[in-house]
Amino acid sequence: MSETPMPGSAKPAGGSTPTLVSAPASVVAATAATVVVSSVPNNSTGGNPNGSSTSVAAAASQAEPDMKGWLLKWTNYLKGYQKRWFVLSKGVLSYYRSKGTMMQCLRAPRSPTRLVPSSLPDSNSNSSNALMKKHSKKLKKNQAEMAHTCRGTISLHGALIHTVDSCTFVISNGGTQTFHIKAANEVERQSWVTALELAKAKAIRAMESDEEEEDNTANTIPSEELNLVVRELTVRLENLKTCYDLITKHGTALQRALSELETGDDLANKTKIVSERATLFRISSNAMINACSDYLQTAQTQGHKWSKMLQHERDQKLHLEEMVEQLARQHSHLEQAATRHRPNATTSASDDEDNEFYDAQEEGGSVTQEDSSFILNIPVTTHHNHRRNSNDATGSSSEGEEGNSETQQVLVVAENLDNMDVTDRISVHSSQALTPTLSNQSKVVRKRRTRVTDKPNYPLNLWSIIKNCIGKDLSKIPMPVNFNEPLSMLQRLTEDYEYAEILDKAAQAKDTCEQLAYVTAFTVSSYSTTSNRTGKPFNPLLGETYECDRTEDLGWRCINEQVSHHPPMAAQYCEGRGWRCWQEFTMTSKFRGKYIQIVPLGYTHVEFPATGNKYTWRKVTTTVHNIIVGKLWVDNHGDMEIFGEGSAKGVKCHLKYLPYSYFTRDTQRRVKGVVMDSSNQVKWVINGTWDTKIEIAPVTSTSGSMENPVYKTGNYKTAWTRRMPPPDSDKYYNFTLLACQLNEPEPIVAPTDSRLRPDQRLMEDGKWNESNQEKLRLEECQRARRRQREAEAETAAAEGRPYPPYEPIWFGKEKEEGTDQLVHVYKGTYWDSKAKQDWSKCPTIF
Repeated sequence: MSETPMPGSAKPAGGSTPTLVSAPASVVAATAATVVVSSVPNNSTGGNPNGSSTSVAAAASQAEPDMKGWLLKWTNYLKGYQKRWFVLSKGVLSYYRSKGTMMQCLRAPRSPTRLVPSSLPDSNSNSSNALMKKHSKKLKKNQAEMAHTCRGTISLHGALIHTVDSCTFVISNGGTQTFHIKAANEVERQSWVTALELAKAKAIRAMESDEEEEDNTANTIPSEELNLVVRELTVRLENLKTCYDLITKHGTALQRALSELETGDDLANKTKIVSERATLFRISSNAMINACSDYLQTAQTQGHKWSKMLQHERDQKLHLEEMVEQLARQHSHLEQAATRHRPNATTSASDDEDNEFYDAQEEGGSVTQEDSSFILNIPVTTHHNHRRNSNDATGSSSEGEEGNSETQQVLVVAENLDNMDVTDRISVHSSQALTPTLSNQSKVVRKRRTRVTDKPNYPLNLWSIIKNCIGKDLSKIPMPVNFNEPLSMLQRLTEDYEYAEILDKAAQAKDTCEQLAYVTAFTVSSYSTTSNRTGKPFNPLLGETYECDRTEDLGWRCINEQVSHHPPMAAQYCEGRGWRCWQEFTMTSKFRGKYIQIVPLGYTHVEFPATGNKYTWRKVTTTVHNIIVGKLWVDNHGDMEIFGEGSAKGVKCHLKYLPYSYFTRDTQRRVKGVVMDSSNQVKWVINGTWDTKIEIAPVTSTSGSMENPVYKTGNYKTAWTRRMPPPDSDKYYNFTLLACQLNEPEPIVAPTDSRLRPDQRLMEDGKWNESNQEKLRLEECQRARRRQREAEAETAAAEGRPYPPYEPIWFGKEKEEGTDQLVHVYKGTYWDSKAKQDWSKCPTIF
């Protein structure tokens, strides 16, 4: 008796039919069940008899880290370098206090090999279950212990890896976390650095492939694919039903044959029938198992993609709900404010006292006499707490250290404002800074353009682009030029010096605290253009540069270079009349659906060589609101600490940018702060708005207690006043006069200069479609160059030789004074190379 097996079913092992000898029915039933179970194919091993151990070995090899070993890690100044066990695995570097616990956690318990002999006692099954439970408990315990003992981790996909000396190297993810590590010798250090560079390259590739997969999944409407998968699952489900019917049929026949076997007569013939029925039942069972496996495999293959799509849609739904809720609240508040508003201009102040909603102040407003008195909470910190060394709470992973969160409240009271001398409120000659008087010049200054081409009106479906970018890093989102302005990030950084004449004034100051007050006004002035500039600058290519030489008319010149791609980082150096300024700019940015938040991570320095005074600060957070609905607007908020170094050591300024709020009596875009000397005594007061002007005043007297002092100030004088853009600037990206001149073509600049970037030039000329195509080409060329460097690094690692990382042309890595942190420092060779027109070191990036 035979039957053709259904497609996909397995034939009996060995091609022969097993024969059962005379035995009681219970033994025959047990043997038949054993035949069925032992013939189950192992899908994970392809039928390999040793498949179980092979799968365990494969799992163990996957869990095996890329590199591990003992290294010394800097903890703090009290403990210095401490011995830690480091593990590099899957693009993440982790460290532990001890090796033993971590190694136990990595060793997963081996599953017992699946053996199903017919004589296996039932007690062994119970013993196996107990063993599995024991291993499961042990694994959970080890995982919990591993999580408890892990002292810190750092992801490598956006990390910077620096070599300090023959044994020491530093890993930093841009400012929020830094590991200072020392190896036993140079060979061990190089082995770790090479392994970290390779792991970083793999992590970047994995992240980009995941993002591409997410984008493809989110942007694809899988109607045809979905129908195909449903049809395939339906066919496999019909196969399962057919196998179920066959198993039922042959199972019933087998039971009937076993029952007849017990009645006695013609035992040999009945035994043969039982054997045939058992074989058919086994074939049907194998067919059912294979059909189940096929169905499961198909479901799992598509399930991963569908779960991602479902999660993506859920996230979009939540973000939309949050945005609608926020818009509803804002709409309600605006309606209430409009209802309470009196059209009569003579409405008394008492009518408005109960209203909690206050109209935002228009641009160009000034600080009133009431605003000149304020309360400020100053954090009580130790000197140099801002430095990016190993005990920096924001820049390191030091063990067991916490930042000092104590604050001191001070009251600033202005007096004699009514009798203020008008001459004390003059600005620092800022109104005419960009239009110099040629009669005072010894030579004719180049005539520069005063505007750029008007912005064309290209319709664009905003939501279709940004809905798939929520939660991602802004610098890694492939955006069309429709959201850009025709300037690169290097050129936007150069705009910081639009009011560089404030630094000229600071260089002439005799008093250190007064000098710091002017420097503070300069730091605020760099935000003035953000009030109405909402276009995104072009992300610079690796190796891209930008020079701006305005020595003839403005008295300063600067050079910028994109020195890193992952994470994006730019280095800048500028020199003027009696001062020099430099910064290493990097940032973290996230798109949250309702707003984009940009958090700068680099530090800016200014030095006055004549006195040796040096000041350092980090920029505050910038947020772009109303991404989906409404008019875009920008807010700058947070606390800024400016610390004196060198001859100005001990002097500092605490500056607070108040966040924009509809529900405050305070001036919108308000900035207030104080300058303190080395004994923490307030000497100067800073007051104003970051989009209009900054006023400074000296402290004339002090009263109150040590805990809550009261400072009285003299007359305020204007340290900075904003130059308003032309009335029709909204037609050309709201550019200021300096912004219009930044991308103006210049002769004999470096071939990597941003002015020569083709997609940016096409956008400025109004050819946005061609600009988008050129932008995609440049980005693909940059990815190809990066893949080539990664391939060369992997080849070098396989050959056991070091591979040098990318080195900038005009900036070099040097250890920052007073710390182990490596920063990019200007080499001082750019302007000489320009004079000689020697651009041999410049790469081809455009």
